[in-house]
Amino acid sequence: QVQLVESGGGLVQAGGSLRLSCAASGRTFSSYIVTWFRQAPGKDREFVAALGWSGSSSYYADSVKGRFTMSRDNAKNTVYLQMNSLKPEDTAVYFCATPRARYGVGSITTPDAYEYWGQGTQVTVSS
Repeated sequence: QVQLVESGGGLVQAGGSLRLSCAASGRTFSSYIVTWFRQAPGKDREFVAALGWSGSSSYYADSVKGRFTMSRDNAKNTVYLQMNSLKPEDTAVYFCATPRARYGVGSITTPDAYEYWGQGTQVTVSS
């Protein structure tokens, strides 16, 4: 059974930074894309960023491009989301997800395409 566990969320002031982690068990992360989604209160879950198998291919939502960066440590079976220049509108619960099958980065950006999810970590950005 694939399990994903996010960590690293918290409260930060606007302009600050946070690094989220997503640790996987039950699967070798390196063979699959990993994607971050977020969900703000009252809103749909939205795509944030995705990282390819090798870590060299990435894809970001326009709203976070240039501010957020994904990376992965396959030896630790862990993926990271470095979030800089945070804005109040980045406030949300952040989830990592990975699909059952192999896909290219950016080819699946809707939540219903992902079978495995973490429990989420809260990120709150104060103004």
